[in-house]
Amino acid sequence: MRISELSRRSGAPVATIKYYLRERLLPPGETTAANQAEYGEHHLRRLRLIRALVGVRGLSVSAAKEVLSGVSEHATDMHQMLGLVLGAVPAGKGEAEPAPEARAEVDELLAAAGWKVTEDAPAKRVIAENLSTLRSLGVEVDWHTLLPYARLAHETAVLDLDQLRHTDDPLEQAERALVLTVLLEPVLMALRRLAQEDESARRHGV
Repeated sequence: MRISELSRRSGAPVATIKYYLRERLLPPGETTAANQAEYGEHHLRRLRLIRALVGVRGLSVSAAKEVLSGVSEHATDMHQMLGLVLGAVPAGKGEAEPAPEARAEVDELLAAAGWKVTEDAPAKRVIAENLSTLRSLGVEVDWHTLLPYARLAHETAVLDLDQLRHTDDPLEQAERALVLTVLLEPVLMALRRLAQEDESARRHGV
């Protein structure tokens, strides 16, 4: 397909595609004539993943390039690939160092849940930071409080990964995992709010 068709099918403007080509996020197409090239389905899938990383996940172009390089390297290792895509952190986030006791509590929570995660997983920092913040506000929450939530989160993770079974293409799996994770998070929060309203009505006889 020509670049105009690639633009139409991906939803990315031609100027954006040319920028990604210059920055080497997107591999060059097959040259067919002077100033003309053909692009294939692989370009389309990679372009959709780039747009998800930059537009949905909020990564910088340089950070997205690093993730894409890792995805290419670990294309046959689904676990590694998903870790690269879902674990990438937008610039400027997660820079504060949480309190050591909060980090230790996160480790206790993960051990109690029986989860296998990497030592430097960004989500561990998020939990530790928020535990510290809750304590500073006088809310006594510890890892025991979070354990039932962790079990519910595991059920959600099973549903998430089940949705990746419909394709064997690594780039498509990575893009789908990223989009589902980021865009479904506010939906899950909204469902929680609705469930709280319903439970309150049941408990208080509304």
